Amino acid sequence: MVLPSAGQQLATQDRGALAKMVMNLFDHWNLSTEDQASLLGLATSNRAALTRYRKGEPVGTSRDQYERVGHLLAIHRNLRALFPENRELVYQWMSLRNRAFDNHTPVEVIRGKGFAGLLMVRSYLDRALVS
Repeated sequence: MVLPSAGQQLATQDRGALAKMVMNLFDHWNLSTEDQASLLGLATSNRAALTRYRKGEPVGTSRDQYERVGHLLAIHRNLRALFPENRELVYQWMSLRNRAFDNHTPVEVIRGKGFAGLLMVRSYLDRALVS
């Protein structure tokens, strides 16, 4: 039996911590399980993966999923910076209709456009921070 190296164990622990962080974020955003799966690039019926991530199993077994988690956490960081005094808005923003997205919610944009939609939402918030 081959044991993982210390670096591999740490990477696995880090991805497990990321899994818990993004699942907590989804709880704050009050997203349905279908939306959670979709935002992670999973089949909307893949509740088993969401359950594993809640338990701290490593997320990001693919580069796409790992990058999605990074963008989702960056979106949250940007919202916290934009609305430091309004935690309620920080948590509701992803589900609010937005003129910048043709009156769709950011979640709808991501579900409809996939990874490109995730980048659209992130870059919108990145630009808002520097304005």
